[in-house]
Amino acid sequence: MRYVLTVILIITLVNTSQSQTYEIGGFLGGANYIGDVGKTTYIAPNNLAFGGIFKWNRSPRHSFRGSIIVAGLEGNDLDSDEPRRKERGYSFQNTITEISAGIEYTFWEFSMYDGRPKSTPYLYTGLTYVFYDELYKRGNDQIVKYDTAGSVAIPMVVGFKTSAMANKIVLAFEIGARYTFTDDLDGSNPVGDLSDQQNLKFGNLNSDDWYVFTGVTLTFTFGRKPCYCNF
Repeated sequence: MRYVLTVILIITLVNTSQSQTYEIGGFLGGANYIGDVGKTTYIAPNNLAFGGIFKWNRSPRHSFRGSIIVAGLEGNDLDSDEPRRKERGYSFQNTITEISAGIEYTFWEFSMYDGRPKSTPYLYTGLTYVFYDELYKRGNDQIVKYDTAGSVAIPMVVGFKTSAMANKIVLAFEIGARYTFTDDLDGSNPVGDLSDQQNLKFGNLNSDDWYVFTGVTLTFTFGRKPCYCNF
């Protein structure tokens, strides 16, 4: 299913790239998870995250943005500063693929048509769907995969970007947290066929998992000068 959605997104982006200014490029950075296993540090990338990004610049202050990012997530109680987690000793590994679409707002105007390099902080939010491995606790301390699942997530991203080479390239650094609507990225609250087995659950069952991407994007601009008169 994730590959079908990826193809649909790419086709949609290609079909719309006819008469406005666009950016296409990649994301490279690190990922970390926040939940019931391992560290409680909010920004502590410990796995590779990479993917593609596409932007449609609708005005000097906002862009429509889509992306596909793949990352690994892991947690180990032995890395935690909490004595109870260290004593428990759980650990897990997961692989996620997220598809995201939303709006990027700049703090200042980011027009690439006055011949001068531009720089500005920005915010991004929208809607994300994340595919992940369903996990559960087997035995005393083993957390293993038993299926795959998906969940909606809300991205909350802050970044800083700058243009270069006659405004043909845009380089950005960003940190983005994703609040998911699942508590099973770490296997603490199994879903699907195992959702009714209370003995497999642990941790705070009233708090869903988060993950964070920290990294850079490099995009290349193309298309003719846009008309910002419509919206």
